[in-house]
Amino acid sequence: MTGLPLSQPGIPAPRLTPFLALRDFSGVAKRNLLRSVRTPQLLAYTFEPVLLLLVFRYIFGGAIKARDYTEFVVPAIFLITVIVGAMTSAIGIAEDLKSGMIDRFRSLPMARSAVLTGRSLTDLVRYVISLAVMVGLGIAVGFRFHSDAGRILLGMLLILAFGYSFSWMNTAIGISAKDPESAQNVAAGPAFVLMFASNAIVPASTLPGWLQPFARNQPLSVTTSAIRELFEGGAAAHDAWVSLAWSAGITVVFFVTSYALYQRAAAR
Repeated sequence: MTGLPLSQPGIPAPRLTPFLALRDFSGVAKRNLLRSVRTPQLLAYTFEPVLLLLVFRYIFGGAIKARDYTEFVVPAIFLITVIVGAMTSAIGIAEDLKSGMIDRFRSLPMARSAVLTGRSLTDLVRYVISLAVMVGLGIAVGFRFHSDAGRILLGMLLILAFGYSFSWMNTAIGISAKDPESAQNVAAGPAFVLMFASNAIVPASTLPGWLQPFARNQPLSVTTSAIRELFEGGAAAHDAWVSLAWSAGITVVFFVTSYALYQRAAAR
């Protein structure tokens, strides 16, 4: 992560170029990926979606009457996989702040944006790997795609875009939290509210009447509907565009928020 060399007396430091910034981003991303592999607490989030898949497929599947429940719930589990994975952003950034790693980064001749952007790249790589694993497990437990390759790929991209937006939300949570434990607890709130007050696990029509408008229109439900329609070969244009709008809006809001919080925290 030495994209911008240290300046020498009488010689100005070279200007930061896109190439050097990209090298800084990739260096931080590599560091975070290695750290994820070596941190058991972060690896645990990789196995939670697997347990959810097995629980909803083999334990709740026989009791919940919603078409073929495997076809119904597995696309939602794909989406939940990246949401749960995004919680590691909150924990990771909180640990870096607490340990003083952020101060070390700021002392290096590197792009100021590399810390947060590199983390978001790390999350995206992990989402791709986790999603590939979950698709394989989903097929193993009986899930099948009923659409063409283009629509399936679009559904996967919607999942990754939604997870990427949540990584920025959790980055803001991690910077705001005082320690990793607080970051973990706070990050779990939005994930579980959106998961259970949605059409992910059961049809929205089975929820209490006062909850149904929220359950149908919140971002996780819209994205779940879009990927189900894409995977089943149905009409998905409306829900897909709304899902993209949600993902873009969340990303922009929390991108700006994260950088503002990061600058404030690093200046203390």
